[in-house]
Amino acid sequence: MIFVIVATLAIAQSALAGDPDILTDFVVPPNSPPPDGNFFTYIGFRSVVNGSVPPTFKVVKAAVEQFPALNGQSVSYAMLIYPAGAVNPVHTHPRSAELLFLTRGTLQVGFVDTTNKLYTQTLQQGDLFVFPKGLVHFQYNADPMLPAVALSAFGSANAGTVSLPNSLFNSTIDDSVLARSFKTDVPTIQKIKAGLKG
Repeated sequence: MIFVIVATLAIAQSALAGDPDILTDFVVPPNSPPPDGNFFTYIGFRSVVNGSVPPTFKVVKAAVEQFPALNGQSVSYAMLIYPAGAVNPVHTHPRSAELLFLTRGTLQVGFVDTTNKLYTQTLQQGDLFVFPKGLVHFQYNADPMLPAVALSAFGSANAGTVSLPNSLFNSTIDDSVLARSFKTDVPTIQKIKAGLKG
């Protein structure tokens, strides 16, 4: 009997970990007019497709916040632009895996599993790479001359992004806690923090 209760609670908890199921075909925000084709169309990538390469790494998201039609659909998308030498710093997506499709250039990518094993690959144009849900990962355009462009698909309308440099060094975690955690001293932590602000 206790096993049945524990199993039921485990299943209920895992069901809460993903996007909630909806009981309609789609969800329209409250007080919105009846939807038409425009509601189901996202034009936010136009400026990226038709624009020039930015000076630093740029991500343009099509998640539920930017594209309300995704509410309840358990999908989202992002376009990532990497100028020469740019990096998408180490980060995680707590609510989804990421399927990255490289459309231009080359990228060095990698993730670390829960045993601290690093998996890396150098992607060529046309390659796909999956970053498992919740694991720390990165992308780096090592080419000193050419940009890279990728599209990422997520199995959540709001995958979430936790940037480790920002979460650790642009937070209010006490410098002494960070210094002890990284086995260094407070001046080193403060130097890292100053570098992230510049």
